[in-house]
Amino acid sequence: MERTLIRDIKSKSGEIAKVQGFVENFRDGKSMAFIVVKDITGKMQVTVEKEKCLELLDELARITPDSIITVIGNVCENEYVKMGGIEILPTDIKVESVADALPIVRKDIPATKKKQAVERSAIDQRLNYRWIDLRTDENQLLFKVQSCLINAMRQYLIEHDFIEIHTPKLIGAASESGADVFEVEYFGRKAYLAQSPQFYKQMAMASGFERIFEVAPVFRAEKSFTSKHTTEFTGFDLEFSYIESYRDVMQIEAETLAYALNIVKERYGESIKEAFGIEVIVPTLPFPVIKLSDLYAELEKEYGYVPADEDRGDLTTEAEKLSFDWVMKHYNHEFLFITDYSAEKRAFYHMRDESGIPQGYDLIWRGVEITTGAQREHRYDVLKKQADEKGLGEDVKFYLEFFKYGCPPHGGFGLGVDRLTMLLLGLNIKEAMFLFRSPDRLNP
Repeated sequence: MERTLIRDIKSKSGEIAKVQGFVENFRDGKSMAFIVVKDITGKMQVTVEKEKCLELLDELARITPDSIITVIGNVCENEYVKMGGIEILPTDIKVESVADALPIVRKDIPATKKKQAVERSAIDQRLNYRWIDLRTDENQLLFKVQSCLINAMRQYLIEHDFIEIHTPKLIGAASESGADVFEVEYFGRKAYLAQSPQFYKQMAMASGFERIFEVAPVFRAEKSFTSKHTTEFTGFDLEFSYIESYRDVMQIEAETLAYALNIVKERYGESIKEAFGIEVIVPTLPFPVIKLSDLYAELEKEYGYVPADEDRGDLTTEAEKLSFDWVMKHYNHEFLFITDYSAEKRAFYHMRDESGIPQGYDLIWRGVEITTGAQREHRYDVLKKQADEKGLGEDVKFYLEFFKYGCPPHGGFGLGVDRLTMLLLGLNIKEAMFLFRSPDRLNP
């Protein structure tokens, strides 16, 4: 018999159906047993009248929380059943896999008259058993939302003539700089895990692809222990040709995010609010824009915040946080583009104007940086000079070759899928990833 997903079970009312899933709850009384079965689409009640189902008692005795079961039975409407007013009266139950007692507590368990409250296990303990922790409604909703978000971004770009590519993650030279990369053994010579698809995105521009994007893993060998950093994450990168300035890049990013968040809100807005207590706000266009020096002047005027002199060319973490309050107050907007960073703080391949100011930006969402974007330098002689200034001439020799034989003006950005998810749902980065990686976590 073909399996019926629980979301479709009402269509089988009055018929015999087969459902399969995890046992979320099991109440085994003297004459009645009630099982809540959960699959990825929903939950339903299985009601067992023991006197009428003597042949099922042996299997019932094997059931534990989180066991996997197959149930075949009559689907009946019952207004007293809280889960959709429908239940299944089984004619057959098979325990496919018996679960041992769980080593973690996934949610806080409130106290009852007979039992004390039980606290949820700490995040690091839950990460040790991530596959068990991922069974919760909230975690499964998280990845449905993430899938919806990324699919919507992909859909928007494809409709605007972008091509999806897949670039190598094993590379022969440290990308962008000699720091923050993982070195690996590669048949007797050194290779590195790519910390960005940047060079290959630009190779695609030199190939005449004109508009490309990629969704792929990114590796950063940074010993950072914060609520937003990880050593491996999923990047969403974009590059496109024949732009007039970096503002064209800002525009396509704002349009893509607004489009995707609108779809997420339509499909999952209520579920997100119920599960995470977060309102999905669809941003208006255009996003607010401010120069870095002007932002620091505003933060000093309104919050008394003054960065150290050596930090004025870049955005500090404290300024990031304050910028959210500032942009909400002045624009009622969650996003803020910040431009005009110091050339010392930007990558060598960012185009600079006649004053030496990099033609790029950061995008801040809810007080956290999610994107660095820019117009790239496409002129070989200028690019080589800027690489030499940072002492990278030999390290990026293969990359510079891309620009010797003609390359159109272009720009792009990269953002982290996991950080996007974290901010969308109000989580810590550890909770927003399928499996978190850090300097001290390599398992499971």
